[in-house]
Amino acid sequence: MHAAMRRMKCAPGKVPEVAQLIEAEYIPQRTVADGVVSCTLVHLDGDEVASPGVFISEQSAVKANELAVAWAKAQLSALGAAPLEALDGEVLLPSIFPS
Repeated sequence: MHAAMRRMKCAPGKVPEVAQLIEAEYIPQRTVADGVVSCTLVHLDGDEVASPGVFISEQSAVKANELAVAWAKAQLSALGAAPLEALDGEVLLPSIFPS
């Protein structure tokens, strides 16, 4: 498995709008993409968000980051939420805990 990590700073007070756009427009595109296992959006301190995602392969993670960077530039720059910092790497410890 491979992970994709994305992080961006939003304009002051725009995190809720950014999250709404990601949920409404970006997530539906990713859920039908090959290799996606999970995706999460996290509100960090201040006006920053991060999105860790898990993918079946390195190729899937790299492609997801490429798509995320392009999508953020096109859809989120007006909200002061671009550029998107994107990294990927191998999952070393895949732990799933029952709820």
